[in-house]
Amino acid sequence: MLKQFKISLGIFVVMLVVTGVLYPLLMTGLAQVIFPYQANGSLITQNNQVVGSALIGQQFDQPKYFWGRLSATGDHPYNASASSGSNLGPTNPALQQQVSDRIVALKAADPTNTLPIPVDLVTASGSGLDPDISVAAARYQANRVAQARGIPLQTVLDLINQHIEAPQLGFLGEARVNVLALNLALDGLK
Repeated sequence: MLKQFKISLGIFVVMLVVTGVLYPLLMTGLAQVIFPYQANGSLITQNNQVVGSALIGQQFDQPKYFWGRLSATGDHPYNASASSGSNLGPTNPALQQQVSDRIVALKAADPTNTLPIPVDLVTASGSGLDPDISVAAARYQANRVAQARGIPLQTVLDLINQHIEAPQLGFLGEARVNVLALNLALDGLK
């Protein structure tokens, strides 16, 4: 019995070292060499300071900025530690109220806009942290942003076109625009 215990303990220690130390170190090292940007959190920097991640949305509510999707993370929007969907179905009164409130806010911010409001501007994503909006959502907001900044609409539209990201692998998902990257580019305009 003692012999079997020693063998079991030996196997446990070897497997602990292999799967708990060596394998994670190997994978971390490979990721740092092959995909350093992604392995370090896809961080976006400005003036050598980290301002956010390309993977997690941020709250923007001033008219001079593009607004992202609604966050489903409760009282603190885009709180990564509270990532979750709202789990509200389409007939749920709370979801209908949230959508109505967002439509009112969008129309109040740009009362002359007659374009249809893209669905991703009035609903949250599955994680509640989505950093991207559809191209239609960015173009919907272009006039408001241009007016708030006092710049030509075409300048804003050109900036949107420069920040369109293609679907992953060319066919997964749809074209999108990262809100943080677009807003930083707006701030960088001279």
